[in-house]
This record gives sequence, C-alpha cells and structure tokens, in this order.
Amino acid sequence: MLRSFARSYSTIYALSTAPGKAGVAVIRVSGPQAKQALTATVRGTLEPRQAYFRRIRHPTTGTLLDRGLVLWFPGPNSFTGEDSVEFHIHGGNAVVRSVLDALGSLDKFRLAEQGEFSKRAFDNDKLDLTEIEGLADLLNAETEAQRRLALRQAEGGLRKPYEQWRSQIINCMALTEAVIDFGEDEHIEDGVLEQVTEDVINLKGAISNHLNDSRVGEIVRNGVRVAIVGPPNAGKSTLLNLLAKREAAIVSDTPGTTRDIVEVTLNLGGYPVVISDTAGLRESNDVIEMEGVKRAISRMDVADIKICLLPLTQKEIDPIVRQVIDPSTFVILTKQDVSTVSVEQITKQLRQQGIQKIWALSCRTGQGVDHFLDDMIGVLRSTYDDALASPALITQARHRQHLQDCLAALEQYLDLPQHEVVLGAEELRQAANALGRITGRVDVEDVLDALFSQFCIGK
Repeated sequence: MLRSFARSYSTIYALSTAPGKAGVAVIRVSGPQAKQALTATVRGTLEPRQAYFRRIRHPTTGTLLDRGLVLWFPGPNSFTGEDSVEFHIHGGNAVVRSVLDALGSLDKFRLAEQGEFSKRAFDNDKLDLTEIEGLADLLNAETEAQRRLALRQAEGGLRKPYEQWRSQIINCMALTEAVIDFGEDEHIEDGVLEQVTEDVINLKGAISNHLNDSRVGEIVRNGVRVAIVGPPNAGKSTLLNLLAKREAAIVSDTPGTTRDIVEVTLNLGGYPVVISDTAGLRESNDVIEMEGVKRAISRMDVADIKICLLPLTQKEIDPIVRQVIDPSTFVILTKQDVSTVSVEQITKQLRQQGIQKIWALSCRTGQGVDHFLDDMIGVLRSTYDDALASPALITQARHRQHLQDCLAALEQYLDLPQHEVVLGAEELRQAANALGRITGRVDVEDVLDALFSQFCIGK
C-alpha cells in the first residue's frame, strides 16, 4: 500500500512520441516535482502555457544536451491535472536518451509505467473511463470513421448522457429514501412516488432507445465483418487478393485449396472492413475439407455482410450453396470473361428470390471490380453514416452489458408494488451503480488495468 502511494505521488517522465529517429520528439513530465525538471535543465523564467526555445542541460554536469522548445503547465490545468512539463527536442535516439537519463538523475523522478499519464488524468477527474477508452481508440484508429467515432467519445460523447441518466436515477433514489425515512412524519409521500415512477419510465425509454442501435458503434470500432462464401473455384481467394492488392490467399485451380479462414482488413470509403475468405461450400468425404466448410458457415453466421460468389461457368447452383443465399446476401457473378451462362438470365432468377445486390465481374481482367467497390462504399455509407452522426454510440461490449444491467434494475423497480419502497430504492441503487461502472465511478479496477495496458508508456 505504501509503495503504491509513493509511486502515485512520484514525478514521472517518458517519451510521448513514437520511438526511433524523427524530426521532433516530445518528452512529458508530470507530478509534484515537475517544475524541477525545468529549473534544473533550462535557464530563464517561463510563463505557463507558452513555448520557449531554450538550451537543455544536464542537471548535475551542466553538459549541453540539446536545444528545443519547453512548456510549463501548472496543475490542475494540464492533461493529468498535475504540474506538467514538455520538452520538444530533436528526435535522434542519442538526444532522446540523454534527456531521459538527465531526468532520471533527479530525486523522486522515475520512468512512467504504461498508460500512467492517462491513469493520473483519470485519478484527478480530468477524464472519465469512457473518455480514456475513446482516447485509446483514437490512438488505434486506422480509418476516418474510426477516428470520428473515437474523437467524439474522447470529448465526452458518452460521459454526458450516462452521467445525466445516473444523476436522474440518484435523484429518484433520494426521493424514494426520503419517503422511507421521513414520509410518515413530514407528510412528503403524496405524489412523490408517482413522480419517481414517471421519471423511471422516461429513463427506461431513453436507455432502451440507446441500446437499440444495431451495434453500429461496435461494428465501426472493430471493423465491418464481411464473409466471402461460395462453391470451390468461384474466385473467392482471387477476389480477396485483388481487394487486398497482395497475395493474401493461395490461389489454385484445384478445388478445396482454402481450408481455413483467411482475413484481410481494408479501408473502404473510410470504413474498416474485415474480409474473410472461406472454404468452398460443397459436400466432401474429406474430413479436413468438411471442417473448412463448417468454419465457413460459422463465419458467415456472424458476418455483418455476406457475399456469395457464383461462377458464370457453372449452370447449376449446388444445393449447399443455395441454402446460404437469402435476400440479405450480396451476390457476385464471377468469371465474366469466360462466361458460359447468361448474366441476364441468372440475375433474373436471383431477383425472383428477393436478392437485390448483384454484380458481375472478372477478377482476371478487372472488369466490373471498380463498380462493385463503389457500390460497396455506397452500401457502407448508407448503412452507417446516419448512425455515426449520433453524439453517443455504444462502442464496447462492457458498455452494453452495464446498460442492460441498468435497464433490468429499472424494470425490476417498475414491477414492484408501490408499497415496497425499500426494495425499490435498492433497485435504483443497482441501476445507478451499473451506469457508474461505465464511466468509472464504481468498482472498475480490473477494467482500468486492462485499459491502460493498451497505451504506450508516454500516454
């Protein structure tokens, strides 16, 4: 305990930019002795939140280490809420190491642990748990949609509604407990519980609507899952390689070459898309091939978009393939350059089955591929753009679980007879605690450990 307390109040420092050679490197310092990092290494008076170009010297030997920008952020008006300093220096490995070693020579200074700057921001109420999760997602964002979603969350997009709902529940709980403690003596019972019930009904509706989001936030955060299925030799692996612009999957004329799932992550129109190439669907006596078919069907079942490839060189559709085609399936008619089947005829048959998304293309010549990609981007935008405009989207499974727990507690409250005031107050307390676990107000140590391990040392 004492060691943990001491580490919490020591002054920490770390490289906050990526390691390796660069034009500029940023070293961050935070803690009660942060200003000593300035007085010991640079000369002259520094005003808060202003950049100064200074010579940076070793605190004990006086050796010149580098010249760069230094900034001073007195707490609580800093990222961590503590006194903080930044050194913007040249990004050479030797320069960075010399400044880090110099800081390490100061008393009560130590290297930061992974994610420790963000943890101190959380401890000092500068960020809540959802904002820190948004910050982690922002650092890991690879597409425009992920960036927008993460930035909105990092700026409090989830914290604000969750804290508002929690405050309303706590207010309902306070009124309920007032009835328990003072109702008979102070005559405050009239109309109070009816108002609480009305407020709980409104909260239940708001949280239910929030949960009814088709998991758009989680899908965009983790990637839109697309499964490519179809019979053997339909061109699935060839299409995957074409989209990935590399040889991600083995291509062979021998049926059944693909046995396991091959995944490639793409950026389509700013959206992350995880495309899975799967084993060809057919009946077989080969145990390994049938395991591949089983995995293909399992992947298809969890996909957000299912694309079935049908080669225009086959007149009949295998029954096992026909079973996986439904009105939500996207169908690509492949091998258009060597077609032996009328595109118009098979398209007509598919439309009669309710299938609307149909393309014909040739992976070998590239004919029709650009048109398919443009249409896919259009599908992604029409599906997710409007939802992403929402200021609050659930992005993590734990958010959804705690919201469902909150909703269950509110429903339990409404199911209770009105005279069961004590049990009702307890249900409201459980509902408030469930929301508090999302923002980090209640019982989140395990979540914190897992979350901060995702950060680099200097964040």
